[in-house]
Amino acid sequence: MPAPKNAFKAALKSGQVQLGCWLGLADSYVTEISATAGFDWLLIDGEHAPNDLRSTLAQAQVIAASGCHPIARPVSGETWMIKQYLDAGFQTLLIPMVESADQARDLVAAVTYPPHGVRGVGASLARASRFSGIEDYTQTADAEICLLLQVENRKGLGALDDILTVQGVDGVFIGPADLAADLGHPGNSNHPEVRAAILDAIRRIAQAGKAAGILTLDTELQRDCLEAGVTFLATDIDVTLFAKNMRASAARARDLLG
Repeated sequence: MPAPKNAFKAALKSGQVQLGCWLGLADSYVTEISATAGFDWLLIDGEHAPNDLRSTLAQAQVIAASGCHPIARPVSGETWMIKQYLDAGFQTLLIPMVESADQARDLVAAVTYPPHGVRGVGASLARASRFSGIEDYTQTADAEICLLLQVENRKGLGALDDILTVQGVDGVFIGPADLAADLGHPGNSNHPEVRAAILDAIRRIAQAGKAAGILTLDTELQRDCLEAGVTFLATDIDVTLFAKNMRASAARARDLLG
């Protein structure tokens, strides 16, 4: 029996737009609500949210009961860290702050079994192989891993064309917040220079035959990115959704007092 089919990877390869949401509340109960909301994918954030491997795994297990696809973003692209996420059963990873083709090649090696990569071979005790229930896991896993790289500063943009030539990279995600800061416009992803850089990068990614992705809450930018060729788009964040609606609810309550 081969490794499970990665439907998200297949959808990206065929050009089907996949809509998602960012999860930063680090809570399985909220994740269960999100997994049944209708998104194609959910990203469990380990870079800017208080998630560790165990809390990330717990949320992935909840998502598994839905038709939604779980993606994990580790703190960084360390090989040992990637190994743990893959063994935990994640088939799609988003690696932050990628700045060179050499780094991209190292990341491809990290998600690939020997002799073509350096992923540790310990699947017999891992959730990824259903605890040895998938007999052909190590022979078939590589084909179902989806590696997404996050480019989010001047250096990364400068190396983008080289990064896009690396075999084994499935997609490139543009990080608007870090990019805006590095371009001299912190907190202003809507600055014309930032928007132009984002859309130019997305077009280059799509033209190279890779999947292009972004997270933005700006509906106008969402539409522009789709027109430019984005195929995996996150349109919201659980943290901001909850905070915004709780504040609005409190304001309505106070209005009752006149």
